[in-house]
Amino acid sequence: MGYYVRVERDVNIYVEDINRMSKKTILFIHGWPANHKMFEYQFNQLPQKGYRCIGMDLRGFGQSDKPWEGYDYDRLADDVRGVIEALKLQNITLAGHSTGGAVAVRYVARHHGYGVSKLALLAAAVPSLIKRPYFPYGLKAEDVKQIIQSTYHDRPNMLQGFGNMFFFQHITQPFSNWFFQLGLQAASWSTAKIAGTWLHEESLFQDMGKIQIPTLILHGIHDKVCHFPLAEAQKQGIKNSRLVPFKYSGHGLFWDERDKFNKELAQFIG
Repeated sequence: MGYYVRVERDVNIYVEDINRMSKKTILFIHGWPANHKMFEYQFNQLPQKGYRCIGMDLRGFGQSDKPWEGYDYDRLADDVRGVIEALKLQNITLAGHSTGGAVAVRYVARHHGYGVSKLALLAAAVPSLIKRPYFPYGLKAEDVKQIIQSTYHDRPNMLQGFGNMFFFQHITQPFSNWFFQLGLQAASWSTAKIAGTWLHEESLFQDMGKIQIPTLILHGIHDKVCHFPLAEAQKQGIKNSRLVPFKYSGHGLFWDERDKFNKELAQFIG
């Protein structure tokens, strides 16, 4: 079932809500530059095991409204709060992939984990997607700036190149085309502005220390976007966390090893 949640006067967030009667709820936050449909292989299987799966499209992406402003992690976390309040969610698992993982961490820290009892970080862009003088494990800032420039110059070509580095397992051309279309559904300005947030956001290092709830970290060792040392930093920085490496996955571990992914997530929730 799909519907909209108003988070600001002129901003509505699209929500897909599957198996609403279940009390075992997972709220998925997608990664850049896709939308909730990237979790298709979770939405197909987890409801059969009794889980309620909710996917929200971040502002600027998928079927959500696409305002000019509001693409910093604080505002995106506030949008998550709006969805949780509107749906009256309690004791849920908040699961975020890539940039969605960064938003999830910011949400738990900024809103004191309101409505959330467990956190799942899926190839998360935490604590920093880019290299910094005190954190040498991310992408080069110059590469992110090139992504931004390419978004404004030739966004389809940028998306195609990004998709080529996303998965470790072989994907078919139709699958590649499908994933490419997810990125095209976003606005160009939101795509670029989220990438700009990667450059300037440094507070996730402190946010990790504020997380007190059980946290599951799933991360592909072949991830070319959020390199595996990010997962190790999450494990070190978040109390009561458990890291599960995915030996045959890249950034798209939700598809590369989808059976293992679904099993680990289901066992974590209980």
